[in-house]
Amino acid sequence: MSQLTALIIDDEPDIRELIAITLQRMDLHCYQAGTVRQALNLLKERRYHFCITDMKLPDGHGLDLIQLCNRQYPDMPIAMITAFGNMDLAISAMKTGAFDFVAKPLDIERLRELVNAALALTKVPVNINSLPSKDVLIGDTPIMMSLKQQLHKVARTQAPVCIQGPSGSGKNLVAQLLHHQSSRADHAVITVDCQHLARQQEMTFESLLQQAKSGTLILHNIDALTADLQAQLLTLLQHNPLHPNGQTRDVRLISSSQRNTEQLLANGIRQDLLLHLNVVQLQLPALSERRADIPLLAQHYLNKYADEWDMPVLPLSSKALDALLTHPFTNNVHELINIVQRAFSLAEGDKIELNDLQLTPNTSTINTVSTDSNDETSPIVPKEIANLEAYLENIERQAITNALSATRWNKTAAAEKLGISFRALRYRCKKLAID
Repeated sequence: MSQLTALIIDDEPDIRELIAITLQRMDLHCYQAGTVRQALNLLKERRYHFCITDMKLPDGHGLDLIQLCNRQYPDMPIAMITAFGNMDLAISAMKTGAFDFVAKPLDIERLRELVNAALALTKVPVNINSLPSKDVLIGDTPIMMSLKQQLHKVARTQAPVCIQGPSGSGKNLVAQLLHHQSSRADHAVITVDCQHLARQQEMTFESLLQQAKSGTLILHNIDALTADLQAQLLTLLQHNPLHPNGQTRDVRLISSSQRNTEQLLANGIRQDLLLHLNVVQLQLPALSERRADIPLLAQHYLNKYADEWDMPVLPLSSKALDALLTHPFTNNVHELINIVQRAFSLAEGDKIELNDLQLTPNTSTINTVSTDSNDETSPIVPKEIANLEAYLENIERQAITNALSATRWNKTAAAEKLGISFRALRYRCKKLAID
């Protein structure tokens, strides 16, 4: 492996030397600059695996240097040195693209942790399409290309991120991609829906942070946090601002909400808590804002289901595609996925036709089951269902199993009995793991 290199930028020779000695003991070859001009000249000479800069320099400001490095050397993590307690400047630097920060007087152990985390980025794929997430961020419209650039930049920092966007727009996917493209990719990622936290008395933020130690904690639907849960989380974050600072806990926070910042505040989320969670904000677009991506998205999921269920790939007919391009998609990408999945299971020809899509103005809504006591064939639906998807899957599994049992596991006969195509039955059996 080639020699790892670091660039140290500070106008105080003693600080530069202290950092250099620390990094040399970590097998990094160090170059030093006391001004912005010297730093720019050194940046042109070679590639650096890590850079650290003071904020106040004789001929410029560290924030300007961070912005320049993010534009010209996007794969180089750049950290900043700031005065003790200057959190506002630290947050500004991380929003600009700084990987992380360390305060004066320098904590050597903290510096080592920062450098090790930065060097871990050399092992992380720089292309989000090569990440080990279940799916990738599909789309090449300008708004999606801009989002991908933001995601790449933000993922390679330690900054807390708040993802905002409408229901079904892909907030969980983006959160997972942020983790997988970060220096914490080899550590745990813990995902929690804040809507469920109030019902899980045994689960505390303290225990969640311990589970996610050195990794990432993803908090979905933060607008559902009760006042007590907000106070609990804020207390922990105030003793653990952005990074350990001597604490044993080291977790990156990613949060999400359908509401924007103003709506979160109006909905009762504390402003001091948002200051910790919303250091960097990513705004996801509705599918209606990027309709040109619909063909790519639809075919991606058709290919995915064909691969997963070992079935032939089906293209979209021109009429089916036209219908998708004009559909309202009130539940965004999530609704598109459901439509494509259903169409793939129902189609009997060599392509997805318009009728296979079964589009209605309310495609995204769930039809309610009649519970009229006079209808003896209507299933009794519990008043409270903890997991609707699992409940419906159990009903479907039972119906298919009964039909297969009644036909001695003749799938053609069972499909006819259920009133669905053989292809649809085959798909559902694979989806529900019915052998």
